[in-house]
Amino acid sequence: MGRPVTKSELLNAAEENYGKMKEMISSMSEKELSTPFDFPGKKEAHWKRDSNVRDILVHLYEWHMLLLDWVRANQEGCGKAFLPEPYNWKTYGSMNVEFWKKHQGTPQEKAEEMLAESHRKVMELAETFSDEELFTKGVFKWVGSSTLGSYFVSNTSSHYDWAMKKLKAHRRNCGQDSRIHYTGTRKTEV
Repeated sequence: MGRPVTKSELLNAAEENYGKMKEMISSMSEKELSTPFDFPGKKEAHWKRDSNVRDILVHLYEWHMLLLDWVRANQEGCGKAFLPEPYNWKTYGSMNVEFWKKHQGTPQEKAEEMLAESHRKVMELAETFSDEELFTKGVFKWVGSSTLGSYFVSNTSSHYDWAMKKLKAHRRNCGQDSRIHYTGTRKTEV
């Protein structure tokens, strides 16, 4: 399925990917849930930042909260930027680390509850907008050169897809024979 470009596609893709992600997590074995993430050879910061399922869930939750706060503040005329000060699109990785630090004491069960609630709120908020409001540029000046719908897609279906890719990679790592050690793209017998 391509990136959503209508309200119904947005809502369907978000619910579908959220459901798949929840199903994937609920089907994880105790070993998969208790083994810390390890992605050798992966260069992007998030591969090193997140060390378990909880970290992924709270990351998604915090980005939902950014979206909810941004839309509500701007609807009320406050002129708020999507990313909070002092972050921008070049430095948001540092913000993600702060989210990670903030939730190191959050149990996975609580993270699941928080994400379920924030997902519900994001979906309810998306429902309040028309196709035009979501997917036509220039409808809301505070959105800038993008569309409001693109922010919803990025914070729901696309973000859930990112989470599932990470969870799949972790599951593959957990399924490997413990005598095989991965170094970059080569595997060697230990």
